Amino acid sequence: MFGGNDANSFLGRGFRFPIEVDEVTGRMKTSAYEEDIKEAIYLILMTKKGERVRNPEFGCGIHDYIFGTMDFTSLKEMERSVEEALILWEPRIRDIDVEVDLDQAESGKLVVHIGYVVRTTNNPFNLVFPFYINEGFGDNI
Repeated sequence: MFGGNDANSFLGRGFRFPIEVDEVTGRMKTSAYEEDIKEAIYLILMTKKGERVRNPEFGCGIHDYIFGTMDFTSLKEMERSVEEALILWEPRIRDIDVEVDLDQAESGKLVVHIGYVVRTTNNPFNLVFPFYINEGFGDNI
């Protein structure tokens, strides 16, 4: 189900995140290749360290900054935390560049800009991850 013989199968295939059911077939929807990598990045960023019982080190330390002071030092520490988590948990990417900015339009929201290159194809990608520093505000996807 998750393998494949096409040229991009080495990039991976997995259950779509967030989990969805195909209304026609009743099966779990899947994502593949670069989309699977993007969803894996979101999963890493949304998971607090210690949240997974069988893998307590999995996740990102960005959650440690909820309710903290958002000064220059904190933003740089958050960038480092995101970069370290992606280096550790997503081996399909390289040349990771992270920038965390305060959202000027919405109080309590940070915007995490992530640039990366998919290792096997050398294709560059960018994604923007909204992160709410006050729990209970917004949805991180």
